[in-house]
Amino acid sequence: MELDSLGNLQRTDSCGALTLKDVGRSVTLMGWVDVRRDLGNLIFVDLRDREGITQVVFKQDVSGEAHARAKELRSEYVAAVEGQVVARALETVNPALSTGEVEVQARRLWILNDAQTPPFQVSDAAKASEDIRLKYRFLDLRRPKMQRTFRLRHQAMLEIRTYLDSKGFLEIETPILTKSTPEGARDYLVPSRVQPERFYALPQSPQLFKQILMMSGFDKYFQIVRCFRDEDLRADRQPEFTQVDLEMSFVQPDQIFTLIEPLLQRVFRLVGTEVPLPFPRLTYDEALRRFGSDKPDLRFSVELQDLSPLFKDSEFRVFRSIVEEGGVAKAIAAPGGAKYSRRELEIFADVVKQLGATGLAWIKAADGEISSSLPKVVLETRLRQMLSACGAAQGDLLLVVAGAPKVVAESLGALRVHLSKQEQWADPRAFQFLWVTDFPLFEWSEEENRYVSCNHPFTAPVEQDLDRLESDPARVKSKAYDVVLNGTEIGGGSIRIHRSDLQQRVFRALGISDEEAERRFGFFLEALKYGTPPHGGIALGLDRIIMLMAGESSIRDVIAFPKTARGTDLMTESPAEVSPEQLRELKIRFEK
Repeated sequence: MELDSLGNLQRTDSCGALTLKDVGRSVTLMGWVDVRRDLGNLIFVDLRDREGITQVVFKQDVSGEAHARAKELRSEYVAAVEGQVVARALETVNPALSTGEVEVQARRLWILNDAQTPPFQVSDAAKASEDIRLKYRFLDLRRPKMQRTFRLRHQAMLEIRTYLDSKGFLEIETPILTKSTPEGARDYLVPSRVQPERFYALPQSPQLFKQILMMSGFDKYFQIVRCFRDEDLRADRQPEFTQVDLEMSFVQPDQIFTLIEPLLQRVFRLVGTEVPLPFPRLTYDEALRRFGSDKPDLRFSVELQDLSPLFKDSEFRVFRSIVEEGGVAKAIAAPGGAKYSRRELEIFADVVKQLGATGLAWIKAADGEISSSLPKVVLETRLRQMLSACGAAQGDLLLVVAGAPKVVAESLGALRVHLSKQEQWADPRAFQFLWVTDFPLFEWSEEENRYVSCNHPFTAPVEQDLDRLESDPARVKSKAYDVVLNGTEIGGGSIRIHRSDLQQRVFRALGISDEEAERRFGFFLEALKYGTPPHGGIALGLDRIIMLMAGESSIRDVIAFPKTARGTDLMTESPAEVSPEQLRELKIRFEK
């Protein structure tokens, strides 16, 4: 088949722009063939570009040579059409298309490129596996749904920049090649060719640089920035991701909150949602106590209930001893849960066991009777007390876990989320924001046998806990905060340490010696000594925000060229081997 040259031909309109106002106009459209329907004397072609679809009709008695040429068109061919806009007959109007009231009666056709048969239909209802979609990402991105998602992403980024500019922020770029300062996730390392045995690291965040910008007097900084973390992947995590990063001098947490809330309100208007302000706030301890999670989904009201007082003198020795030794017994009430079979209850038990719980007890209230998995020594009056304490009614189910407070909270929190998905407790069209505050500064790592930062080592402790840094690190609270949406953390930040003496105390509490701190953070510690203002900030996960706005379940659907769960780009087939010559230049060799 002979292809045509574009020459000096120019398109006049997009494929999503034509309406009844354009009837009678001569137009030139360009795009991809979405569908071709050959009825003999009539050939219908849906021509698609990023703005939409226009139906083009080739009539044998009107289009002439173009009608004959149209028989050669196939799916995903690139074509240009010149013709006249005409109104469709009333019975053929397509209300699903913005252009559905008109069509273009073709006079001329240019076939600009052909295409192999695609591995899946480029349409909103692509049924290909994710691996096939990622391998042929250049086709997947043609899908109208994907094009709408990336238009939304562009609009959100534009809103963010406009808003922060109006608030006096400067967008300043920070380095991509920097120094490895591991504390948390692993760094991606980049070998230096000109300095053998030396490595750059790709930044996990611009944390140190944005703090240095505050030391440099810029007062308000932001950046929409790519970050990199070499960690295990999941649906809402990628090795490279985008965050909205900002920092302010002379700031308190409330000022961060009142800056970010209107920003998110403005962004979510793009999807027709008016977010009420202010966002509710929970402390970290309260979130764990009530919901078993530091990122609770508030779209449904099921909460953890403490049954420990009922087991202090219980007939059931196992739970009684747990409570006597400092543990807790808590429960969640599942509305209508008495319907669950024993097999389903076993699945619920597996959910909590994955979080360290030793088991799951249940109590059912159905048909005026009480049944339970607890031993028969637990009297019915005790069972009714527990149901009453949790507000359970007839037809409900009580699910009980006993053990260490952290294990109980996390396991019931996970079960709460599991049940919400199974029973669709949460309205998928609702957006419920939340601030979680007052996180612990440290947590004990059994693997490293030391305290590690819950956030990062530059987070400031609250003033009233400074005396505990050396004597009782586990009880030190931080000036850290997260913003949560529908059970997903979409951002986190803190007020930073701005005094060198306090920074050194925190390093020592983390088991980082003065010598190691100098080696890893020397440039930063030096800068702290030259008049650092109090400062703080936050980083918002842009990919997660767009995922929730677009109603997607994976951030891979809102990143143009994402990696798989194994960190592989199926389209480019990376990571890949490099030539021996490149390795020799970098003075790198592999051990067998």
